[in-house]
Amino acid sequence: MWQLVKKILKFILYIFLAFIVTSTFCALLYKFVNPPVTPLMVMRLGEQNFSGQALKLKKEWVPLENIAPSLQLAVVASEDNRFLEHHGFDLDAIDKAKEYNSLHKGKKIRGASTISQQTAKNVFLWPQRSWLRKGLEVYFTFLIELTWSKKRIMEVYLNVIETGKGIYGVEAAASAYFNKHAISLTRTESALLAAVLPNPQKWDPRYPTAYIQSRKEWILWNMENIGKLDY
Repeated sequence: MWQLVKKILKFILYIFLAFIVTSTFCALLYKFVNPPVTPLMVMRLGEQNFSGQALKLKKEWVPLENIAPSLQLAVVASEDNRFLEHHGFDLDAIDKAKEYNSLHKGKKIRGASTISQQTAKNVFLWPQRSWLRKGLEVYFTFLIELTWSKKRIMEVYLNVIETGKGIYGVEAAASAYFNKHAISLTRTESALLAAVLPNPQKWDPRYPTAYIQSRKEWILWNMENIGKLDY
């Protein structure tokens, strides 16, 4: 019996070590190599195929230097004010989210995911909510914060994030919505695009609702507060 237990424990240890080595290798690889596809992209293609829609996957990788500084600032103003200050997790934002959610039970839950966490989730994990995925998200966030620069995290984030139905990355979004390259986006266009990121399947920056307009104005105001990003 004890021999069987030892074999099982040994097997679990091997699996754990294999996961650590593989995940670290992937994180180091993506520090230099651009991720060709993400789990969400594959899942969306599956959804399109299952519902009988034409398959659509528009994406075009561009370096951070070819993305308007106003758009980089807009996503920080919208998603993660302290992106350049924290090490992957904004504890103050987490505390505020917990307090808000406890006072507004039954309403939409407010999250506190940083850009680093969203990048880790988008590149390495599936979108389903679960404790396992959340735990892995913490692990991969720690891993990319340890091995990537903030500029690399921002570059990957802006190139893989879902920006519409079958549209990924800000270059494809700028082309689809504004008929221009990401480097040419204005501050207002940048704020509009950042405003729809929480739900790009539903919202379209070309036809902003009153809520999106108010989010855009708030993002523009917060961009002024932040000033500029100094990576």
